[in-house]
Amino acid sequence: MRAVHTSYLIPHTLKGFLMEFVYRRTYRGPLQAVVLDWAGTTVDYGSCAPAAVFVEVFGQAGVEITAAEARGPMGMHKQDHIREIMRLPRVAAAWAERHGSPPGETDVQQLYEAFTPRQMAVIAAYADLIPGTLAAVADFRQRGLKIGSCTGYTKEMMAVLVPAAAARGYTPDEVVCGTDVPAGRPQPWMALVNAMRLGVYPLAAVVKIGDTPADVAEGLNAGMWTIAVARTGNEVGLSKTELENLPAADRETRLRHAYERLAQAGAHYVIDGIGDVSAVLDEIAAHLRRGEHPLT
Repeated sequence: MRAVHTSYLIPHTLKGFLMEFVYRRTYRGPLQAVVLDWAGTTVDYGSCAPAAVFVEVFGQAGVEITAAEARGPMGMHKQDHIREIMRLPRVAAAWAERHGSPPGETDVQQLYEAFTPRQMAVIAAYADLIPGTLAAVADFRQRGLKIGSCTGYTKEMMAVLVPAAAARGYTPDEVVCGTDVPAGRPQPWMALVNAMRLGVYPLAAVVKIGDTPADVAEGLNAGMWTIAVARTGNEVGLSKTELENLPAADRETRLRHAYERLAQAGAHYVIDGIGDVSAVLDEIAAHLRRGEHPLT
């Protein structure tokens, strides 16, 4: 049997001209999996649990931070999240004034150690499913999709949240935490570990769904389609009741800001919440049938 070698870049000669044609494999198969974020996407409408605890632990360290400052790095591993808050010029200056020197890694670790038990103490209280989650999961199952998940929470925190969500009817096939990989978001490792554990490839057959720019970056860096949820997540940052009680003009302003920020992060689609995912999956499936991929 004769072996045939094919190269990626193949030169062709036509009437004395050298032309180069690029050939590549194109996946035109179905979607195979979704990878869902937790807080702000499937549980904890508004991603309220972590924001409140960040404000609390900084305050107890003598430095007051705003809710907006607490929410800025949301979606990252919580230790990285604290580090990013400390890098904010206003917070760094306030810390130096209060403690006599700029914040350092020892301070990051001390706040992280204070944050962890406080977050674990309240996490189950914010485990209610976001409306539309169970219907969306049922649709994913009907489509034959595997369901992965990843989070900025640690394994210890998820040991509390996962059973609380299961008691409400939500159990994904996989749960990957920032502590399971070398680095959390925006690096792609949690999304990639989900794909590996679920046994799905190519990565163009996977959709990453989350509520923060870090979620979007994670999905893009993993080579996946990305869907960002705006209304229910960190970028609006309000519980369902709080959002509904806002004056209409204020509510529209918050929603517009959330949509713009997530679109600017590079999300392929921005929607209100998980209940709107199914229609977008139909569009992504159509893209794949045409040979279109997330990175094209």
